[in-house]
Amino acid sequence: MLLRTLLLLPAAGALLVGLWPSSNARVIRAVAAVAALLTLAWSWSLLAYFDAGNAGIQLAESQAWNPRLGSAFALGVDGFSLPLVLLATLLCFVAVLASGGITERPRGYFLLLLLLEAAMLGVFTARDWSLFYVFWELTLIPLFFLIDRYGGKNRQGAALNFVLYTMGGSVFMLVGLLALFDAVPWHSVGMTELKAGGPLLSPETQTLIFLGFLVGFGVKVPIFPIHGWLPLAHVEAPSPVSILLSGILLKMGSYGLIRAAEMLPAAVVALQGVLAALALVSLIYGGLLAWRQTDLKAMVAYSSVSHMGVVLLGIAALNSAGLTGALMQMIAHGLVAGALFLLIGLLYERTHTRDVSRYSSLVRSMPRFAFFTVLAFVAAVGLPGTASFVAELHALVGGFQVWGGAVVLLSLGILISAAYAVRTVGRLFTGPVRREMRDVEDLRPVELLAAGLLSAGIVLLGVFPARAIDLMSASVGELSAVLARL
Repeated sequence: MLLRTLLLLPAAGALLVGLWPSSNARVIRAVAAVAALLTLAWSWSLLAYFDAGNAGIQLAESQAWNPRLGSAFALGVDGFSLPLVLLATLLCFVAVLASGGITERPRGYFLLLLLLEAAMLGVFTARDWSLFYVFWELTLIPLFFLIDRYGGKNRQGAALNFVLYTMGGSVFMLVGLLALFDAVPWHSVGMTELKAGGPLLSPETQTLIFLGFLVGFGVKVPIFPIHGWLPLAHVEAPSPVSILLSGILLKMGSYGLIRAAEMLPAAVVALQGVLAALALVSLIYGGLLAWRQTDLKAMVAYSSVSHMGVVLLGIAALNSAGLTGALMQMIAHGLVAGALFLLIGLLYERTHTRDVSRYSSLVRSMPRFAFFTVLAFVAAVGLPGTASFVAELHALVGGFQVWGGAVVLLSLGILISAAYAVRTVGRLFTGPVRREMRDVEDLRPVELLAAGLLSAGIVLLGVFPARAIDLMSASVGELSAVLARL
């Protein structure tokens, strides 16, 4: 019941928000914050029951749905999913804290936010592909309305673009899933059963099926050239929603690719070069586009394409170091991108502009904001002492073991990130003081708490990464051993 309770807590919070008699935005946000905090505390309590040395599925619970199809309401976690569950609950709590600017229709907003959290947690805990697909599609509904009803000027186009891209990708994923269901001898959609049956298929069949999963999950990662929904959705979405889009939704795609690699290992080995090429193109392309942006949210959105390229490169390495780097980068990017979207959103609420050229010397009026923003940009570059450094180092080592000096392109991507990070910090915090920026309010206590939580995660994972690596090492070792034998 531990995982079922984890899913029920945000769903119950959404129901409570919907039925709450008061229409006061502050009261409704407090109710949502309590629900998100309880979910956060419950998820972190799972660490007490989790054996990091066990590569198998833990905390498993299952209830049959349709025995003829082999489907069940099956939940469980392992070293791949539990870290993402912890990240998701943390970012959802931060998103609620950061939603103080939502004063119109707050009941609907917080209800959708908590429903989105329940659906995302369902994706990471599902142990049945039919259940996974249900939760995967359920995330679209609250996200569509959060962008369409609470976003910026072009919110309708952004919401529609996001849904069409994701649903289009889901069609490919569904076709791949149905083909796999039909191909394995025991016709089941259970993840454990398909993980056992997938490797029995011929490499050619595995490759064809994996391509469907690659498109479906690649849209969410996002991988070049199917990333077109991301910048528009980020720019138009409310900043707390952007925290979840970049911090968690993108990780659903890379998590799905890891699960697909478990089922179809011969396909991943056959497509290793293709995956690496897509990763490096995404890394460089996203970095160059981020460098060209003047809109702060668009810059961070394109930088996400670049940073998720590191995740894909780590997966493509197919070894322990690379997979560890991919998982660490998923966690690090969730924290870093979440912090950047949080801070940019708070700045926009105060100044009503995201154009970096409109700012200068904010360090004088907003010293606390300057501290956390500089830390986030330093972490985005991957400087030692931050979580991104640990992740990128593992991905670099894993890539070097496979491709040798070709992974110098990863270093080029990091240099591009450093270029636009240094430029942005310079524009924001140096130069003459603009008259309209002299009296901008610094971070409030609740905003300090939200920024402090993310910053603490960035630094603690950078200085003490061993506990996080231990959490995922057994599952990583098992998968890398399977791939090494092919």
